[in-house]
Amino acid sequence: MKIYQITGGFPLGGKIRVQGSKNAALPMMAAAALQEETVTLQNCPRISDVFCMERLLRALGAKTEWEEDTLRISCGSIGSDLAGSGESGKLRSSILFLGSLLGRNGYAKVGLPGGCTIGRRPTDFHEMALEALGAGITRTEQTITAYAGKLSGNHIRFPKVSVGATENAVLAAVCAEGTTTLCGCAREPEVQWLCRLLRRMGASIEGEDSGCILIQGKKKLHGTVFRVPPDRIAAGTWLLAGAATRSVLELDGVLPEEMNAVLKVYRKMGGQYRVTGDKLFTDSTRVTDGVSYVETAGYPGFPTDLQSPLLAAAATLNGKTLVRETVFEDRFAAVRQLMRMGAKAEICGSVIGMEKSQLRGTRVTACDLRGGAALVIAALAAGGSTEVEQVQYIERGYERLPKQLEQLGARICVTEE
Repeated sequence: MKIYQITGGFPLGGKIRVQGSKNAALPMMAAAALQEETVTLQNCPRISDVFCMERLLRALGAKTEWEEDTLRISCGSIGSDLAGSGESGKLRSSILFLGSLLGRNGYAKVGLPGGCTIGRRPTDFHEMALEALGAGITRTEQTITAYAGKLSGNHIRFPKVSVGATENAVLAAVCAEGTTTLCGCAREPEVQWLCRLLRRMGASIEGEDSGCILIQGKKKLHGTVFRVPPDRIAAGTWLLAGAATRSVLELDGVLPEEMNAVLKVYRKMGGQYRVTGDKLFTDSTRVTDGVSYVETAGYPGFPTDLQSPLLAAAATLNGKTLVRETVFEDRFAAVRQLMRMGAKAEICGSVIGMEKSQLRGTRVTACDLRGGAALVIAALAAGGSTEVEQVQYIERGYERLPKQLEQLGARICVTEE
C-alpha cells in the first residue's frame, strides 16, 4: 500500500504547470469512439482515471498510443460490449460509452459505473435522455444495455442539471437523425469543451454555454487533433494549498475565466493575485480570514469538487467558515478525517462549519479523490508529520502530485507498506 508522508509547516514557493483537465479528457476519450479515424488529444493528463478509460477503449478494439502528454486514439473497428472488461466499475465516466457506442453502433453494454463514494449518483437522467432519442434500455444488477435500430432527434428537458447526463445525451445525439434540443443542460466548461471537440470532428452543435444545446445530427464524424484544456479543479487545489500554507505561487497554463467563483472566495480570504496570459500569480502571505458563507453549485458557482480542499484551507483561517454542499449529500468523509488532525469542524445537515484550528500530523485515510487532496493540503499546513493512506484515490485525478509538491519545496516522500 502506497502512503504519502508529509512534514508540514513549510510554505510552498515557485512555479507549477497545471495539468490537463481530467473532467474534460474522459468524455473526450468516449467521444473518440464515434469516429473511425484517429482522435489526438494533446495535454492529456497521465492519471489513473485516464489510463482506466484507455483500457476500456482497448477492450473495445481501439488502438491507443502515448507520446509524452499526447494520446492518440484510433477507432477504425470497435465493438460495443464493455460489460466483461472489469474496468467499468472503476470510474464514473465509463457510462459515457453508452452514448458514444449507441451513436456509432446502435448498441452499447457497460458495467455499472463506479467512482468515488460521495453520495447518490443515479443513471436515470442518462437513461431518460437516451430513451427519448429512441433507445431501449435494460438493466441488471451489474450492467446497463442500450440498443436502437436508429436514433432520432427529440426535444429533451432535464429535470435537474447533470453534467454526465448532458454529456451522454450530446454524444448520442450528434449522430442521431434530425434535430435534438437539450434544455436544462449543465454549463460546466468540460461540457463546453466536449462540444468544441465534437464540432472539430464534424458535429453540428451550438448553444452549449447557454444551458440549451441544439444539435443537428450527422451520419458520420471524423478524426481530429485537439488540446485538452487546463484542469480548473487542479488549479483550484493548488490555489487553496497556497492559501493554507501562506505561499507565493505561479500557476502556468490556466484559464482564469473558468475560476471566477474560486478566485472570489480566495480574495475574501485576503489572497492576492494577478493574471498574465495563461499564468496566475498568487500571493497568500496576507491570507487571514475565513469566509462567512460559501455554497457549492453547478457552474458558474463554486465547484463541489473544491469543497473539501476549501475546508482544509479554512481550518487555518481566523473566524468561522460555513460551507453548504448542494450537489452531493455525502461529501463529508474528508471533514471527519480533518477532525482527526485537530480541525474544529461541525457537520449540520448539508452545512459544514470550520473554525481556526491547530492542525497536527497524524495518520489519515483518503476516501475519495478531492477529499484526499484536502488531506494533503491540511498535512502541508499541519505541525509534525502526516501519513495519508489510500492515495490511489488521489492519483485518480492528480498527475505526479508528490513530485510537483517537492518542486515547490514541500517535505513529502512516498513509502510502501
